[in-house]
Amino acid sequence: MRITMIGSGYVGLVSGACFSDFGHDVICVDKDAGKIAALQAGKMPIFEPGLDTLVATNVAAGRLKFTTDLKAAVAGADAVFIAVGTPSRRGDGHADLSYVFAATREIAEAIDGPVVIVTKSTVPVGTGDKVEEILSELAGDFPIAVVSNPEFLREGAAIGDFKRPDRIVIGTEDARAQQVMRDVYRPLYLNESPILFTGRRTSELIKYAANAFLATKITFINEIADLCEAVGANVQDVSRGIGLDNRIGSKFLHAGPGYGGSCFPKDTLALLKTAEDYETPVRIVEAVVQVNDTRKRAMGRKVITALGGDAKGKTVAVLGLTFKPNTDDMRDAPSLAIVQSLRDAGANVRAHDPEGMQIAKGMMPDVAYCGDAYEAAAGADAVVIVTEWDIYRALDLKRLADTMAAPVMVDLRNVYRASDVEKAGFAYSSIGR
Repeated sequence: MRITMIGSGYVGLVSGACFSDFGHDVICVDKDAGKIAALQAGKMPIFEPGLDTLVATNVAAGRLKFTTDLKAAVAGADAVFIAVGTPSRRGDGHADLSYVFAATREIAEAIDGPVVIVTKSTVPVGTGDKVEEILSELAGDFPIAVVSNPEFLREGAAIGDFKRPDRIVIGTEDARAQQVMRDVYRPLYLNESPILFTGRRTSELIKYAANAFLATKITFINEIADLCEAVGANVQDVSRGIGLDNRIGSKFLHAGPGYGGSCFPKDTLALLKTAEDYETPVRIVEAVVQVNDTRKRAMGRKVITALGGDAKGKTVAVLGLTFKPNTDDMRDAPSLAIVQSLRDAGANVRAHDPEGMQIAKGMMPDVAYCGDAYEAAAGADAVVIVTEWDIYRALDLKRLADTMAAPVMVDLRNVYRASDVEKAGFAYSSIGR
């Protein structure tokens, strides 16, 4: 099949590369000429394990191309996916759909035959209706169907998630569109990945509901971690104890400094605004958003407490800046609030991250960026593990402690056992234990 992907960001690039690996002919479109030139030269705009190899393989095979020419890319396509950004709109928190609607108008002018238009971007309920309305006004009299097909990709594991999904959700009741989408996902269907066909509005809501529920699990265990610290319990054992219940499950029950990234923060906020518009408040999600926002600053205060309650003039080494491992994504990363709270308290911050430092430099210019964990910790009064990158899981703790002015470790991801850290000479503080 011939597939056009509008938008070559995280979702569009990963989806386009995977579709081409299935054997489809894929053209990825983007307005950013610099990004397209870089992709044509084999340079990835994001860090995602395995993506560079996947792209190179399919470009070499002639199945994957990149262009800024939307009109030529859309002409003759069987399916056109809209995978542009939907960031939170300034002022009110609604999803900014301007990019989606702008892409729709350009697509409408380029359509030259029957086609299925697929919203891959995360969009609020009813967005597909508006896309359909724009197409009916601007496109010719060709058979056009609008489908919702939300993505469920985890940064750092996106290729595996795309090729071995828990489910494929497709929102359409149009028989022709259903068949086109079956053909698009045929390689996965043969591997028995379940395809769930729903109404379009239902599909749009599934993505928001799923992310809100996962965010709720994270926030729940973070609050339980605070309770564990107060009563002398161990949150890791609590997590195991409740996670072994099949009705609950163990995933997303790892206490930490709060969720961040490109999805959970904006999607929970967008869901709140949608519920508000329809006068059906979702109080649980309201609490989740509020608790997560306050938790990140609270982690900064936790570090200050470990420093004896006064961080002025002291040096803190922050290990891990991205919101999670195996990505360079700094959006809503807990490190942003933690570092700001430390800076506000008068601390000097040194930091290291395997992939996120280049982006972080533009967001946190007052931080000293270091080549590795040991350089960051040299002469520091405390070291803080904020992101659980693998390279921080097997540090030489004795060497680390010996380089520091005062060996204090605050482990915000519960990477280490207290006994191992204390044996190396650290004063140790963790989450919920």
